[in-house]
This record gives sequence, C-alpha cells and structure tokens, in this order.
Amino acid sequence: MGHSSVAEHAVFNIDVIGVSRLLTEEIEKFRLCSYTEKSQRYVLFDKDFVVPEEITEAGLKDLFIATVGMQNDFYHHLYDQLRPYVFEQNRALAENLANKSMLEGWAKEDARYAIALATETQLGMTINTRNLELMLRRLSALPLAEAHLCSEKLYSATKDIAPSLIRYTQATDYDRVTRRNLREVCTPYVAGKENPSSEAVRLVWATPEADTQAAAALLFASSGMSYDACLQEAGQMKPADAKALFKTVFKNIQSYDAVLRELENVDMLFELMMSASCFAQLKRHRMATIISQDYNTNLGVTVPPAVRAIGKQKEFMAMIKKTNSVYEIIRHKCPAAAPYVLTNAHRRRVLMKLNARELYHLARLRVDQHAQWDIRDLSEKMLKQARRIMPLTLMMACGKDGFAARHKKIFPGA
Repeated sequence: MGHSSVAEHAVFNIDVIGVSRLLTEEIEKFRLCSYTEKSQRYVLFDKDFVVPEEITEAGLKDLFIATVGMQNDFYHHLYDQLRPYVFEQNRALAENLANKSMLEGWAKEDARYAIALATETQLGMTINTRNLELMLRRLSALPLAEAHLCSEKLYSATKDIAPSLIRYTQATDYDRVTRRNLREVCTPYVAGKENPSSEAVRLVWATPEADTQAAAALLFASSGMSYDACLQEAGQMKPADAKALFKTVFKNIQSYDAVLRELENVDMLFELMMSASCFAQLKRHRMATIISQDYNTNLGVTVPPAVRAIGKQKEFMAMIKKTNSVYEIIRHKCPAAAPYVLTNAHRRRVLMKLNARELYHLARLRVDQHAQWDIRDLSEKMLKQARRIMPLTLMMACGKDGFAARHKKIFPGA
C-alpha cells in the first residue's frame, strides 16, 4: 500500500484480562488508543495477582507470594477499619442508601494503597492496527516476560483478521537496547547523586510571557497579520485590553467546553513526585508528554490521610518496611521484575509537559471535588503554580464543581 496511515481505518475492540497493574502502565502509554480500566476504587481484591516468570525462575516465588499475601491481608484489614470511619465522617450522605456504594468506594480507594503493582486488573482497549502493530513491537521489547506474553496473545487474537496490516511485530534493536544503553552512558553522571526527596509539584519551565504569547495566537487566528506582527501588538496591549481579549474568549464557555486551540501555544513543564495510585490516574492524560522514572523506595510512600486518622499509620509503615526488604532481595536477582512487589503507595518522579489547553482539561477533571484526593491535591498545586505566571490564559481553569462560581466572579453581569 505504501502508506501505513491506511491501517488506521481498521479498528479492534479488545478485552485485556488478568494483566498486572504494572503492565497496564506500559500498555496505556500509547496515546491514540482508548482504554477503560477496572477501577480499584470500586472492586475488592482477594489474592488476584500476577506471579512474574522472572521471580519464579530466580527461586523467589514463595517469598513473593507471601509478601503480596501479607499486603492483601492488610488491605482487607484496612478496608474493614476505613469503611465505618468513612460512613461516620459522612453521616449526611450515609443516611441515603443510594450513597452506600460511593462511600464504600472511598474506603476501598484508600485501602488500595496497600496492594501491589502485581495486582491483576482488566481493561477494554480500542485500537487501530497501526497503533496495534507499534504496541506489539514495544511490548515485545520490554524486559518483562509478562509484556512478551501480552504481545504474543494480542498478535494471536488479531493476526488472522488483518494479516496484511499487522506485519512488523518483532522487537527492534532501537526499542530493545536504547534505554539500557542510555542508563549505562548516564551512570557516571548520576551515580551517588540521587535526591531522596523533593517537592511534590514544581513548575520547572513555562513559555516566557505566556499571556502575551497566548494573546498573539488569538490575534493571529482572528486576523490576516503575520505572527510577528501579532506578537508585537500583543506585547503593546494595555493590561485592561489584554484582560478584555481573554474575557471575550471565556465569556460564553461552559464547564464541558474545550478551550480554544490557540491556548496550545503556551507550554509548561512540571517535575512531579507521586504515588503509583496517583500515577495510575495521571497517565490517562496521554496527550501531554509524560516521562517517568522507575519507582524508587528512597522517595518514601504516600499514606492516605484517612489511614492516619484511624491510627493505622504505624501498621501501614511496618507493611511498607517488609515490602521494601523483599523488593531489595528481588532487585538484586531480577531488577526489571522487582517493581511488581511494590504497592500503590510507592512513589516515582515524573516529568510532565503540557500546554494550557491540556491543563484546562486536567483541571476540569482532577481539581473537581469528586476527583480522588491524591490526584486532586497534585492538580491543585499544578494549577496554582501555573496561574501565577499566566493569570489571563488560565482565567477560567478550575474543577467542574467550581466552574459556575468562578464564571460568576469573572463575569458578574452575565
């Protein structure tokens, strides 16, 4: 055919069953696909976890199973303690039986910080054959037996349906060895210089004079001028005129509207530190550029406030201490598989580059009161830092629940 874009017209809906939470992080890196993953906020787990082939071959299977079993037992213990606490803290909601499932979900979402990344999950995936072919290659290049098996099963399920479209499925040297070689080259520069902790949210960089740049893009789309001329005009605007321009952009916006594409001309780069539970939600914002480091026990863990409130922090940290000890044992024998034993509470550093339009979308979903507390806290801090340097561009950025009040404040007569 000569053009691989033709393969984008053939689409599969695939149910991916029994994969680990760790592997879903790799599967859901592919941007131009759609995923619906079973939520750990609503399902109680009971020893549903993957035992990695690498760990079995290293003779550590019994230790691994015992450790994950210990985590699961503590998970159920936490849930039993958190459930009455959540109902007690939300008496008004608890009076309505229709809220029972929601309140139980709040208890489950905090208890899940104790369970492993080996925990099995399930997701529905809609993917075209161009992306499927890429996914097959990338999964087969990962240093995880589970990823290789997933690639094989995906290929087996689809190859006879579209044999002329799914052709290049084997791992390439570029995908297989580039990151490994990069680690070796970078080692002299980073060895012994690891920072044990850092701020949870730090705005590293943003487009200089972001409001001016956004205003220039708005002028460009609404005129016949060159961009240089628009940038000059935007730079010479009086503050009141610039504010009036942005108020025109946002006056008729609703909470479900995507802001104008011109706001994609303004970028931000954040360095973030978050739990695996938080990352599981952040990774869904795939149009942004998300670069993650490995999970790192030196970064500590995120303990849900409710766990502290019921006096279970000490037990929680004792479970984490045991987990970290086993992680080190596994890491020395099969480092790539060691993260399977880590929990949803363990942290990693993430570099996230997104534009202002994407931040609006993030804020609508994650700064909302209905969002899970961990990612809500992270997103609120991101928005607060970004708004300091581009107040006009982010004039209407907020959660859905705060949209009406914010709109009324900015447009009191509307």
